[in-house]
Amino acid sequence: MLKVLSAEEMREVDRLTTEKYGIPSIDLMENAATAVYKAISERCVGGVSGKRFAILCGKGNNGGDGAALARILFQNGASVSVFLLGQLADTIGDARTNFERCFSIIANNDNGRFSCREIGPDDLEVVATAVDDCDCIVDAIFGTGLERPLRAHWIAIAELISSKSGSLCRVVCVDVPSGLSADSGVIGQNVFGDLTVTFTAPKLANVFPPAMHANGELVVADIGSPRELIEDSPSKIFVSEAVDARKWLRKTDFSNDSHKYKRGHALLIVGSRDYAGAAALAGNAAMRSGAGLVTVATTRSAQAAISSKMIEEVITRGLDENDAGKLSGAAVSEIETLSRRATAVAIGCGLGVGDDMAFVRAIVENRRTPMIIDAGGLTALSPFDLHGSDELPLILTPHDGEFRQILGTSDKSDLDDRLGAARDFATKCNVFLVLKGERVLIAAPDGRVVINPTGNSGLGKAGNGDTLTGILTGFAAQASALGADVFETVVAAVYVAGLAGDIAEERYGKRAMTASDVRDALVEAYRRIEAND
Repeated sequence: MLKVLSAEEMREVDRLTTEKYGIPSIDLMENAATAVYKAISERCVGGVSGKRFAILCGKGNNGGDGAALARILFQNGASVSVFLLGQLADTIGDARTNFERCFSIIANNDNGRFSCREIGPDDLEVVATAVDDCDCIVDAIFGTGLERPLRAHWIAIAELISSKSGSLCRVVCVDVPSGLSADSGVIGQNVFGDLTVTFTAPKLANVFPPAMHANGELVVADIGSPRELIEDSPSKIFVSEAVDARKWLRKTDFSNDSHKYKRGHALLIVGSRDYAGAAALAGNAAMRSGAGLVTVATTRSAQAAISSKMIEEVITRGLDENDAGKLSGAAVSEIETLSRRATAVAIGCGLGVGDDMAFVRAIVENRRTPMIIDAGGLTALSPFDLHGSDELPLILTPHDGEFRQILGTSDKSDLDDRLGAARDFATKCNVFLVLKGERVLIAAPDGRVVINPTGNSGLGKAGNGDTLTGILTGFAAQASALGADVFETVVAAVYVAGLAGDIAEERYGKRAMTASDVRDALVEAYRRIEAND
């Protein structure tokens, strides 16, 4: 997992890199510029030689990165126009050094391939002319240092740069698109780029919606800060990676003596007369996840309909129901019997909500295994007042509406800070929270929060929540049987499920893709994760 650092945490890493490890800050700036050059040159057909670049620089270190980049581009044959948005006299430190080097290039070269000039608030037309006549615009104005709203002339420049994004002229942002707060997912009057190269570690604005959409493609570049400084940073926010899923898959890989009882037994208490499809989607996905056995327990009146939708390997069991066709209190003892051989249990997908849902609480409170609670199970337990434990963890999988239900609120503003709300709930209730949305959040009882980077808006259709629950249950069943860490298991399951969604989008498009397509794409998702070593 990649740790996400705040602007202040990043400044501390930079400071310690210089003070504790003796790496000069000017070298870090040079490494940053080199990293941006590398990212540009790798994406520039035919290389940078002969290409025209307009580099817009602020007076701080982000601008210094841009000035150093200008020199490197020039040395590699590019034509470069540098615009210092301010006065050279107002720059300091490493940024001043690199701007002075830019002006020195002008003094010692008269071939017309390099220019550097100071720009004031009234010089927008000069910038507009330059960006109209270049192959690439580099935004090196503010980076992570912005702590206040943009002034009017800065907004005009941001809009000018962004107008070129997505065209033949690419927009490259240094560290963070100017105008964004590094520590927020909020979007505003900021630059929109095609490529953002951020340094050392991602910032929240790089990876959390909606701000992440301003970044375009994201590259996280190592510029020389020791990894232990990042690891020792107090941040508890992470972004999951393919390597996390790959490590989990290998930890739970099939041994020569693997058999169905050794691979874990997933029990899913799901479905009803009206929601046979939800049960089938969850059960079939659990089987595809790699569990040795999968049992779907549902009402007796729904059993035949659900069985007909299941793949042959999934077992179905009928449970006692009331006159309305809902699971009754008598089903609790039947479920307890079935649970004795299970290594993970899920409850909720397609569950009918009757007048008496006390049995849901009884099942959760008397659980013998890790338990995943979704959909009708969450509704039955709202507002949520239970607590998980290290031995018998609870994994909750709400979308925003269900999350507000279990929080006991109807005020949408209570989730303005989704990350903070997820963390607070997980730590307070000692549960693992999988908060579904544009970027799924995984919050752990110890305060860690992981942002999952896979998945797309095509997953926001009926049945995909059931498929995710099935994958989570299958993974949890294997983890319980094979001794894998619960948190790592949830992170891997969500990453794999999202990747399967991305593969389904590739095959069918967001409009046509279905939850069943996502389940079927698990095969390719496993292959890609294993191949990407």
